[in-house]
Amino acid sequence: MTVLPRSRFRPAIAFIFVTAVLDIMAMGIVIPVLPTLIEEFTGSNAQAGIYNGLFVTLWAGMQFIFSPVIGSLSDHHGRRPVILISTAGLAADFALMALAPNLWWLAVGRILGGITSSSFTTVFAYMADITPPEGRARAYGLIGAAFSAGFIAGPLIGGVLGEWGPRVPFWAAAALSALAFLYGLFVLPESLPSEKRMAFAWKRANPFGALKLLRSHPELTGLSAVNFLLYFAHHVFSAVFVLYAAYRYGWSAWEVGLVLALAGALDMLVQGVLVGPLVKKWGDRRTMIFGLFGGAAGLAAMGLAPTGLAFALAIVPNALWGFAMPTLQSLMTRRVSESEQGQLQGANMSVASIAGIASPLFFGFVYSMSVGAAPALPHAGTSFFIAAAVLLAAGIIGREVGRRSVPEPA
Repeated sequence: MTVLPRSRFRPAIAFIFVTAVLDIMAMGIVIPVLPTLIEEFTGSNAQAGIYNGLFVTLWAGMQFIFSPVIGSLSDHHGRRPVILISTAGLAADFALMALAPNLWWLAVGRILGGITSSSFTTVFAYMADITPPEGRARAYGLIGAAFSAGFIAGPLIGGVLGEWGPRVPFWAAAALSALAFLYGLFVLPESLPSEKRMAFAWKRANPFGALKLLRSHPELTGLSAVNFLLYFAHHVFSAVFVLYAAYRYGWSAWEVGLVLALAGALDMLVQGVLVGPLVKKWGDRRTMIFGLFGGAAGLAAMGLAPTGLAFALAIVPNALWGFAMPTLQSLMTRRVSESEQGQLQGANMSVASIAGIASPLFFGFVYSMSVGAAPALPHAGTSFFIAAAVLLAAGIIGREVGRRSVPEPA
């Protein structure tokens, strides 16, 4: 198998960018319609909020278990075969969900989807393989932009196809994942040379063993706490956004898709264009802190928004948290060796998955207590207020940890 020289990393970035766009587009297509399909099975908007949170938790639980396994497998066998197998598995999973006759079938689909989408750990490890440390924030920003590009097109397509029926987008997602597999099969090169690979060991591949890597590097512990809080806040969207938008603003699947596409466009601008120049000027730490505080302000504005237009406008400051993700990744990858990059990304995804297990259940429960004829909580946007507080805490922790771990630019 051919391994791409580091001197030719730019074409490899293009390959992985396109593959990531296709994968995320497939996942984005189903976002506007999955809660609707769940509501069809449950017959209740409030119950749909709880089940949607449960399904996101199932997905995250599988990522918690399998992300370290997939990351360690990529450290041993290389990145390319792991990415290809996972992409093919996603195609099969979306087809399975398109045929779902009940909630149990959807639950199985979410489980399989969590396993196969764990390949995202390998995508980040791939970028660490082919970029020098000083260029990783920008490279991770490009991957974030790829994710955003997929979410621009995905929810828009899903919103349109959802008008024809809630199952149609799943078939489209299956087709896009199959296309991503074929694209990668023919053009995606290997990034990890055989001499830099690490033997596979279950003591590192299980989630608890993978987390030991974070404890073995003192600076990583605090940064992993920021990572946890960032993902915890982010899951307010996957858990309640679609239901909240329909309940408070009366948005249809098309309108939800349009707003998600706007959020994706802004995120692509931040991560794909703006993060590089800002990191060059401020450094990784300051850029990360700015992103976390800006995102917190945006979430608070969303919770306060009295109209759908005001909610859409609040997406602008919320998009600033796109500065945090690539810079946080860059700070962490500098603390481990090349042979540990897959293990690090597996550990990071395990931390994110813990947040993904707890957060959707939490926000789903908060949402169910915030709506209805006699809600226990006084405001329907309470979930967004809590998410803003969580992101604010991440910024405070990141400010202290980042100061100790990374020197500021002159």
